[in-house]
Amino acid sequence: MALSDDQLDRYARHIILREIGGAGQQKLLRSKVLLVGAGGLGSPLALYLAAAGVGTLGIIDDDAVDLSNLQRQIAHGTADIGSAKVKSAAEAVAKINPDIDVIQYHERLTVDNIEEIITGYDLVADGTDNFEIRFLLNDACYLAQKPLVSGAILQFDGQITTFKPYEEGSNPCYRCLFPAPPPPDVAQTCGEAGVLGALAGVVGTLQAVEVVKELLDIGEGLSGRLLLYDALAAEFRKIKVPRDPACPLCGETPTITDLSRHRHMK
Repeated sequence: MALSDDQLDRYARHIILREIGGAGQQKLLRSKVLLVGAGGLGSPLALYLAAAGVGTLGIIDDDAVDLSNLQRQIAHGTADIGSAKVKSAAEAVAKINPDIDVIQYHERLTVDNIEEIITGYDLVADGTDNFEIRFLLNDACYLAQKPLVSGAILQFDGQITTFKPYEEGSNPCYRCLFPAPPPPDVAQTCGEAGVLGALAGVVGTLQAVEVVKELLDIGEGLSGRLLLYDALAAEFRKIKVPRDPACPLCGETPTITDLSRHRHMK
């Protein structure tokens, strides 16, 4: 697939990078990424991956745009209030780059649809603030051998990592970091605890960078390392996260071999 003259102009700053070049840009155009959530993290992810020329973006979110979203969810505007977030995000992507095919899933990701939805995508990017879905995504991506780029934000803190536990070496899964969801009375969402709006842009954009790196197999990824950002201190820290030999999913004696344990979740 040769790049058109318009594409040569659009992606010129990528093409002159030795690590990307024309072949890398063509690979991005053939790539398919599923974005879980079209909110604070999903917005910059969608916009920057579209601008980068990732050819197919699947976006799944069952929510509608609310006025309170607009402080951080930059894919949506005031005129979009009441519209499905996937529709609003798809329209924002189309304004940036007509090369991109957006597949909209206006539904909640569940154990009953996740396997079918992630099939065909090269990579999954998680932008949710729901622990149930994070564990479900982790398990499904491991079983399907899909890389998972995960981000999270709360108040003034953000974190990002990549999960590829199906590969050999010190590549943990989400359960290696967090063996179980926190109790409901402890877990907080942005709606409950608050979040700095621009923090979503920082972490979501970092996720987009890691997605592109994974798609092109360039640079050093974040598998096995957790990148932490403290916005108040203007400080980044990176810590190593080993695989847990006792992990029920990717450990030495796994007990999770399918998604059946998620079927009782509400």
